[in-house]
Amino acid sequence: MNINIYRSVFSVFLVAAIALMQSPVQAQGLQWAADGYHYYSTQGGEVVELDIRDAAKRNVLVSRAALTAEGKSAIPVRRFFFSDDRQKVLINTNTKRVWRQDTRGDYWVYDLQAKTFKQLGKGRPASSLMFAKISPDGTKAAYVSEHNIYLEDLATGNIKALTTDGTARLINGTFDWAYEEEFDCRDGFRWSPDSRNIAYWQLDASKIRNYLMLNTTDSAYSYTVPVEYPVAGTDPSSCKIKVVSVADGKTTNINVPGDAVQHYIPRMEWAGNGNELILQQLNRPQNESKIFICNISSNASRVIYQENDKAWIDAKEDPIGWDWVDKGKKFIWLSEKDGWRHAYSIDRFGQTKLLTKGNYDVISINLIDETNGFIYFMASPTNATQRYLYRVKLSGGEAQRISPADQPGTHRYDIAPNGLVAIHSFNNSYTVPVRETVNLPDHKPLDGKPTSIKVDATAAKTKPEFFTLTTADGVSMDGWMMKPTNFDPAKKYPIVFYVYGEPASATASDTYGAGRNFEYAGDMAADGYIYASMDNRGSPVPKGREWRKAIYRNIGQLNVRDQAMGAKELFKKNAFIDTSRVAVWGWSGGGSSTLNLMFQYPEIYKTGIAVAAVGNQLSYDNIYQERYMGVPTDDEGRSYFIKGSPVTYAKNLKGNLLYIHGTGDDNVHYSNAEQLINQLIKYNKQFQLMSYPNRTHGISEGAGTSQHLSTLYTQYLREHCAPGGR
Repeated sequence: MNINIYRSVFSVFLVAAIALMQSPVQAQGLQWAADGYHYYSTQGGEVVELDIRDAAKRNVLVSRAALTAEGKSAIPVRRFFFSDDRQKVLINTNTKRVWRQDTRGDYWVYDLQAKTFKQLGKGRPASSLMFAKISPDGTKAAYVSEHNIYLEDLATGNIKALTTDGTARLINGTFDWAYEEEFDCRDGFRWSPDSRNIAYWQLDASKIRNYLMLNTTDSAYSYTVPVEYPVAGTDPSSCKIKVVSVADGKTTNINVPGDAVQHYIPRMEWAGNGNELILQQLNRPQNESKIFICNISSNASRVIYQENDKAWIDAKEDPIGWDWVDKGKKFIWLSEKDGWRHAYSIDRFGQTKLLTKGNYDVISINLIDETNGFIYFMASPTNATQRYLYRVKLSGGEAQRISPADQPGTHRYDIAPNGLVAIHSFNNSYTVPVRETVNLPDHKPLDGKPTSIKVDATAAKTKPEFFTLTTADGVSMDGWMMKPTNFDPAKKYPIVFYVYGEPASATASDTYGAGRNFEYAGDMAADGYIYASMDNRGSPVPKGREWRKAIYRNIGQLNVRDQAMGAKELFKKNAFIDTSRVAVWGWSGGGSSTLNLMFQYPEIYKTGIAVAAVGNQLSYDNIYQERYMGVPTDDEGRSYFIKGSPVTYAKNLKGNLLYIHGTGDDNVHYSNAEQLINQLIKYNKQFQLMSYPNRTHGISEGAGTSQHLSTLYTQYLREHCAPGGR
């Protein structure tokens, strides 16, 4: 349920700044060369080769002139990819969104030796090609178009359909809505290392019912927009893995044991050779994970590793790639089976070895540097609001911190494949995001000059106070509080809580922008508000398995109680909080938490602003909701969903509620709003509603929308939770 990806605690400015600090492959198109010192990027509409050791060195590989075809202007580069031999460059352009990302578009191939520039998929509809990839031998390309996989000879331009059964609901080489949203699955086919075969997912969504969104704004007559959407309690799409021969088109259905409907296959790759696949299979409740190796010649599949959990097991973090080591004899895998998220090595026969020992979580793996014998990973053993780089020997042992001790906060790294250099980004609540290139493991700037850490003077003066409190239930929660400008402890101030509360996101991170409300039109601190946020149990922070999975079958209950008890504890410790002026707000999962807090703890929260909330958990998709709440196959199973849903408690509303939703939300459907509205009407509960016509989950489309929403939010808050000390 990636329902918090559109909004966070950051301001709009900060979102843009942080985006530049994310993996450069996604943000800027940076791709490392094999030597680890050179890299490729786009500059001025050209594909260039750069040297991380010398910013002055710049080699244009594909110029704007080269990107000009048929006398037209240069084609804009949205993404680019190299063939394995670095002799051809695949250019992605003219892209269109498919749900979250612009994964449909046109593709062109530039041959660096022949200096030719040719379009792939001629004759296919414009902007219909997806995930084009050049074969490892550099002679062909494959791509998806309208749910079929096509093969194109790069020399002759001949195109052959490798699958022909694709329809709107029989999906080859890509995924349905739920797989994309909840497993981050988009690219659904893989070339074999020997270029002879293509393995791909086939999803049969023919039995998935459509949710019909209603578009009433784009024509004189309204029309429906169907979204294939399996709600909790209904079966998911059937999922199969197939392999098609490039030479003759012969297709093999890979023998993966189990019911193709009652399982998920979120990850699949070639297992280091052209004859075996490796995949992760999750059962329908997602509490059993099996890793299979499948032989495509014999079509025999064997389980090499299996895990079970009383709650749930996550899919492998990265949707593409597999972390092989020791010449393909072993791979690195993250597991929570000992109570902490640790790295293990697993061989092809299932023998495992714990590599990262200790009471801490591996947040994510950055690089497996097999040449030098290390795994680089992110962790924060002593402060769950921060992020640091560590490394451990590939053979296992004690982890070594790499991030500087004098830079407390949030670090990110894009490490070169040689493990010797990295692009490092750092920020915290009072430090503007800074980016530098460093060597590893010494973490010294490559140019020998100390990096200028720019402290935001204003932010440093008015930075949020980070705190840890223990509730009456014995739960230790991290949070931050931004006090008003010119704070006077003798006065009492209103407090606004920002919440999320579900397993998809955390809000109390030590990042630049913490303590600032992106939706507020103005300066909350200057206007006299306290702004605060806390992470409850279930939030995805590095506090161990028990912390994260305590929320199982308890969304809407345990997380909501933690927030309420945390608020009470905060009131006890801070007499300057005016408990008659307490507001709470959140978006998506945070909107759901806001509703539950208003309804279940009306004695605490007097004003609430809920945006795009799940009002009824039985209305949300099965992959997300069943992962965290169980499969509602009987009355007991459904009871957990009902107990956690805001519609169950709407009758308890006492305070001021502003509810906001986009009618074109394909993620959290507008039906959630109408179910909630019906309950509020039933019990004569007065509230304010703002429906944004035909806007999606982010409520950003259309002229003036963002400003209107911000103005609405601010005016409502100021009217019902008046600012200023008293």
